[in-house]
Amino acid sequence: MQDTEYLYRILKRKKMSRNVTAATILVVCGILLQLSLHRIEEGHVGVYYRGGALLRSISYPGYHLMFPVLTSVRSVQVTMQTDKVTNVPCGTSGGVIIYFERIEVVNILDVNRVYDVVKNYTVDYDKTLIFNKVHHEVNQFCSVHSLQEVYIDLFDQIDESLKTTLQSELNTIAPGLNVHAIRVTKPKIPETIRQNYEQMEAEKTKLLIAEQHQKLVEKEAETERKRAIIGEL
Repeated sequence: MQDTEYLYRILKRKKMSRNVTAATILVVCGILLQLSLHRIEEGHVGVYYRGGALLRSISYPGYHLMFPVLTSVRSVQVTMQTDKVTNVPCGTSGGVIIYFERIEVVNILDVNRVYDVVKNYTVDYDKTLIFNKVHHEVNQFCSVHSLQEVYIDLFDQIDESLKTTLQSELNTIAPGLNVHAIRVTKPKIPETIRQNYEQMEAEKTKLLIAEQHQKLVEKEAETERKRAIIGEL
């Protein structure tokens, strides 16, 4: 009888041990599944790093699995996006420093070029290829133009000039990153210079009004002269 009870206790302990082991395995599997399961949003692709090295494989929108701990995932947008570069300084050829409050760069990364661009410039490629490049190209443009040209004469050409120059360089250093448009806000200039420009514009307006008034007076005088000639006939 004692042997039977002893055997029963042993079997019970083994069963409990198996249950604990099974529960532990289930918990571990659940944790691993939670760590490995990830979702890529629409309009993005996933890139993977293992041991710090970028893997060639990319994933598309939906749920995916990866090796937890060893592998990490980052999301990269491959739809149209707008990068806003703010407070861009601009030193004109005359030495005046002005600021573009905001420059918007509408761009898109070709999904087939994601690996190459991320490999060379990381997932934060826009910091190097958009933000830093915009600062550089704006300063290049301003350095060879006067304040009058940047602020008034050539202002309507700046966005297209930046787009052409930036895209030309990207075609060389990061093929697949395409700039669709650039929008430039009116630059902020020193207050004293701004007041001078406003005064100049006011004087031009006054002069234009005076010229128009003079033309009107001359036209009326010409009309009266013709009427007088007709009256004499």
